[in-house]
Amino acid sequence: MLSCTENLSGNTEEHLMNEDKIMNVRAKIEPLLLQAQKPAQYIGGEVGSICKERESVDVRFAFCFPDTYEIGMSHLGMKILYSLINARENFWCERVFAPCADFEALMREYQIPLYALESLDPVREFDFVGFTLQYELSYTNILNMLDLAGIPLHACDRGEALAPLVVAGGPCVCNPEPLADFFDLFILGEGEEVNLELMDLYLRMKRQGAGRSAFLRAAAQIEGIYVPSLYEVTYQADGTIAAVTAKDGAPEKVTKRIVQDMDKAFYPETFVVPFMETVHDRAVEEVLRGCIRGCRFCQAGFLYRPFREKSPETIVRQCRSLCDTTGYQELSLSSLSTSDHSQLEETLNELLPYLDENRINITLPSLRVDNFSKELMDRIQGVRKSSLTFAPEAGTQRLRDVINKNVSEEELMRTAGIAFSGGFATVKLYFMMGLPTETMEDVEGIVHLAEKLIDLYYNTPERSKGKTIQISISCATFVPKPFTPFEFEPQVSREELLARQEHLLSCIQPRHRKKIKVSWHTYEISLLEAVLARGDRRLVPVIERAWQLGSKFDSWSECFHYEIWEQAMADCGVSASFYANRTRAYDEIFPWDHLDYLVEKSFFVRENQTAHASETTPHCRAKCAGCGVNRRIGRACF
Repeated sequence: MLSCTENLSGNTEEHLMNEDKIMNVRAKIEPLLLQAQKPAQYIGGEVGSICKERESVDVRFAFCFPDTYEIGMSHLGMKILYSLINARENFWCERVFAPCADFEALMREYQIPLYALESLDPVREFDFVGFTLQYELSYTNILNMLDLAGIPLHACDRGEALAPLVVAGGPCVCNPEPLADFFDLFILGEGEEVNLELMDLYLRMKRQGAGRSAFLRAAAQIEGIYVPSLYEVTYQADGTIAAVTAKDGAPEKVTKRIVQDMDKAFYPETFVVPFMETVHDRAVEEVLRGCIRGCRFCQAGFLYRPFREKSPETIVRQCRSLCDTTGYQELSLSSLSTSDHSQLEETLNELLPYLDENRINITLPSLRVDNFSKELMDRIQGVRKSSLTFAPEAGTQRLRDVINKNVSEEELMRTAGIAFSGGFATVKLYFMMGLPTETMEDVEGIVHLAEKLIDLYYNTPERSKGKTIQISISCATFVPKPFTPFEFEPQVSREELLARQEHLLSCIQPRHRKKIKVSWHTYEISLLEAVLARGDRRLVPVIERAWQLGSKFDSWSECFHYEIWEQAMADCGVSASFYANRTRAYDEIFPWDHLDYLVEKSFFVRENQTAHASETTPHCRAKCAGCGVNRRIGRACF
């Protein structure tokens, strides 16, 4: 295994031919780079990237991120699986990103197929073409990348040849049905173990001369592998699902994979260091996986159960390795809720002397209001005091109880007071509008909360003198997601949301309008997200039609055109409101009910009923809520 910045040895005839091939491709690409913005994202060769000799590799995996380089290179999952696969001498994982519009046009004009950064080889020559599904609005990018690669969009059109196999993992795989016809298989849950098992099976069957169908039937027997072509979906007259039936020996339910011991789980010793700035341009250490909180709107909090921590020793060792090998001057301790780590203080006690000595800044994202302390702030006092971020999610305690946020206004004020005393003067507040049972009084509560923070700031004696507090309120539209207690709930209509947004603005007092800034997402973006998140296989032609009409990079507001999706749904006879705006019965068969993420549906029903009673459920450390995960993994979560 060699870094792409090192010289390759062993100049065999085949190796020289491969080098000539790279030079020819590079010669074709390089003259076009100056015509593209940020050309560094298209050339590869970064420090830490892995190059191997093709003749020594048995299986090649193209890890495709369906968005731009600067976003994809910030994705921790890619960093983990890239290093994991490349640790096997006979496996080679390379990176592929969606080209921006300017470079895509040049690729199409000069007939350059989508290629991988390490070898510059066309993606269609790989054994696996693997996509990570991080958000629903990337779906048309997947089709665009397959088309650029010259790979048939539909799995059924790829014939019996074993490769390339188009596969996907990531959080959106919890409901992959809108993409079912485009993929050969999906990987449910955590990939550290199952990816290697899948590639080992592929290598065995490749040597046996097996075809695609035989391989897919065999792959379906691996826990965590879902082959959509082995399942038949039927519908009732009202459009809901009647049944999902497994065939050809596939399991009735596909269960996600989890890594039991985070201290023993694979983690990279180094990262690829980009030539250009990326969204999260820093070393990242995953300190825990899962979440104890049970916020009823939060899909990640349920998808990643059970809760598992790394030990302080493991965290410190991995942080030192990443910082030493990459040269990053900023380190992030990452998780869904970093301050819920039971030994965070001990970890910081061990880690901070090294960081201080090497002048490395540390960030702790996902801190909770209810366990933020002066001691913790003092421990990270080197952090630049740019802004303080809270996510109350709702403006009143009643609605916070409905969503099980389990954060009180008193805790928020206490934490803000500590931060104001420590020099913070800019506050970002994240809320959702359209939550189940929300009223106009709850909307007013958003402004009242911001105004109380303003008063608190000016009544804090230790605050930074001469600074004016700035509060940014960001209001996302609630999107009901699969595998949450709110999967049964409707999304509010556009008219309802606009009325609430207007009421929010009217509640801000004139004297506070320079101190409070409000922003929100376009409703149609959230509507489409809800449609795709809770959709079924009847959305396959909708996604394809939207792509044909020019839809791509939908997660970028400047590229999003809802009228394209309206036309696509009209052409395919599909109603957005059927998927996004209706209440779903507890006994309805959902498109994802044959996929098992360990949390029982009966638990989601109970939590939904508890939400409508405005009652809370204690977090997992305080009391087991009976979600079912502990029974499934055969041990207590704590």
